[in-house]
Amino acid sequence: MLQEVFWKGDELFMPAIVLIGTQWGDEGKGKITDLLADRMDMVVRYQGGNNAGHTINYKGEILKLHLIPSGIFYPHIIPVIGNGVVVNPEVLFYEIDELAKKNISAKKLKVSGNAHLIMPYHLILDEAAEYKLGKAQIGTTHKGIGPAYADKASRVGIRVQDLLDIKIFRVKLEQVLRQKNPILTKVYGLNPLDGDKIVQDYAVYAERLKEYVDDTSLLINKALDENKNVLFEGAQGTLLDIDHGTYPFVTSSSPVAGGAAVGAGVGPLRINKVIGILKAYTTRVGAGPFPTEQQNEVGETLCEVGYEYGTTTGRKRRCGWLDGVLIKYAVRLNGLTSIALTKLDVLSHFEKIKICTGYEYEGKIYYDFPPHQTIFHKCNPVYEELEGWKTDIADIKNYEDLPRQTKHYIDRIQQLAGVPIEIISVGSERNQTVYFNKSEVEI
Repeated sequence: MLQEVFWKGDELFMPAIVLIGTQWGDEGKGKITDLLADRMDMVVRYQGGNNAGHTINYKGEILKLHLIPSGIFYPHIIPVIGNGVVVNPEVLFYEIDELAKKNISAKKLKVSGNAHLIMPYHLILDEAAEYKLGKAQIGTTHKGIGPAYADKASRVGIRVQDLLDIKIFRVKLEQVLRQKNPILTKVYGLNPLDGDKIVQDYAVYAERLKEYVDDTSLLINKALDENKNVLFEGAQGTLLDIDHGTYPFVTSSSPVAGGAAVGAGVGPLRINKVIGILKAYTTRVGAGPFPTEQQNEVGETLCEVGYEYGTTTGRKRRCGWLDGVLIKYAVRLNGLTSIALTKLDVLSHFEKIKICTGYEYEGKIYYDFPPHQTIFHKCNPVYEELEGWKTDIADIKNYEDLPRQTKHYIDRIQQLAGVPIEIISVGSERNQTVYFNKSEVEI
């Protein structure tokens, strides 16, 4: 339980916590980060780029972040963009400037010098390559994320620290453009990029960026050495992981909990707890298999009541019933110690609620994530039907006051997951949250 996270006997226990999405992203990580923030000293974003977003209800106003960690809203928190993130400096400074208009300071923000930069050619190549795929499109956000990570793996990427010496930046850029411009012109029939223009633009970014650049791995490890609370914030979700997700319909980084150690520069044994964010139903954006998808009135209701539209792209999310097989998979991959259940209030509109407990394929039932993509693409979900509660739960503060059917649904999820649910979100506002053993925990 949460009190075990923060207390050992009478002494405050300072943890390193990974917050990870258990589905295809969009589970509500922003709100849960916000709930835990007042206990944190540092919030670290460890992977992805501005292809993801967190929606935060800040003082009654809905704010959206795509790159800056959610801890930016709290003056006592040091927000960190780790080495595993790919950074579009134009987006970074747009967010900083927009926050400044609301009197939210980014003065404490730290950016890893080892993080890779998203360059103009990454954006162009992302969109051009996706367009060329036609019906086989992956459904990328066209933010240049994949090409940036590809260059990182190919060892031709340009890092944040390269901007600190514009001569080094120019040399590396010229080398890369000797590769990229022929691809742009000969493969895609596009115009070549002007290296001088890019240097000129990025020199402006460099001047602003230098005050934020730091050795973030050292900062994070020092904070842990000093018994500080550090929250590692992943983007996307487990099923979008480059290794363990529904490949190739995935992101280009590792949002699973293990990615936090690599993307932040800490040893895995420093992580004390992994909280999985689980939406009370399932959604995904873009192409790819989705066994419990409901292309019917159920799906439309989930979409409209839950306002399921992408934070970054505005695209309508595909919606379906909760998938228990994926829950078990997420628990296994991430080593989840607990679950935060979100958007439970959306299910208040249904007389009956279904949970997928297995997949049927060619007469065999799979209760664990199948070992072959064909099975996952072509399987039929095996459903268990539960009674709905058909009453508004948005104002309920205590677990004991939840309807009997709601408790049954929560219990069934815990049975399937094998780990406890500790936080239940029944609305977008911070106070629309139910905790187990709330009397023993102050959040």
